[in-house]
Amino acid sequence: MSALIELTGVSKRYGNIKALEAVSLEAHQGEITCVLGDNGAGKSTLIKIIAGLHQHDAGDFTIEGEEARLRSPREALNRGIATVYQDLAVVPLMPVWRNFFLGSEPTIGRGPFARLDVERMRRTTHQALLRMGIDLRDVDQPIGTLSGGERQCVAIARAVHFGAKVLVLDEPTAALGVKQSGVVLKYVTAARDQGLGVVLITHNPHHAYLVGDRFVLLMRGEMAGSYQKEEISLEELTRQMSGGSELEQLSHELSRTDTA
Repeated sequence: MSALIELTGVSKRYGNIKALEAVSLEAHQGEITCVLGDNGAGKSTLIKIIAGLHQHDAGDFTIEGEEARLRSPREALNRGIATVYQDLAVVPLMPVWRNFFLGSEPTIGRGPFARLDVERMRRTTHQALLRMGIDLRDVDQPIGTLSGGERQCVAIARAVHFGAKVLVLDEPTAALGVKQSGVVLKYVTAARDQGLGVVLITHNPHHAYLVGDRFVLLMRGEMAGSYQKEEISLEELTRQMSGGSELEQLSHELSRTDTA
């Protein structure tokens, strides 16, 4: 099966700064590809290229086998790529249904008599959340009253409802506790089970290994490894992400020596 999106040897520079160098990844229908790396590893730059915010300088980026050079997030959405950022870009005081349709509001009536189809938006939001297994009693409550995990889940359900083929998630569990992280990961797998290709950006190897099918490790803008799940253990994934030999060297340097 061909990849929904595929990056091959993609590089990006900002002036003299090398942000990405020869990075490759694939996202397939019904699979989760996890991109792991610490701060400064190049994860944000990679997201911006996939989401259409920035264009790559070298390498190939294909969407369903066709060469792509996205010029805007709207173009990425039109090609079926939805990106959910860590800050979510929601309007806290607006109700859940209004945030769900933000920028895509249906209307009734024509011309100067057109108005928002509020009942349709309320009903559709509730139904879309239920399909993802999210039973939110009141879609009229301000989205700012939801927990961080619940807001992430609404954003995932929104992407599924509006026809995304690829869902890119930017550190969705970074600011969450254990229980809320588990809730979000449950809905990440629900999106996968509905046939989306998911790209999960994270610095948490335990979360990645729970749900991931493929793993791409970044370090200082370069590929540090690429594996399918059966090719690597959680222990080895954690070791490689934490620097592997560099961490072992640091441990040796910090260890006390007996001075008899």
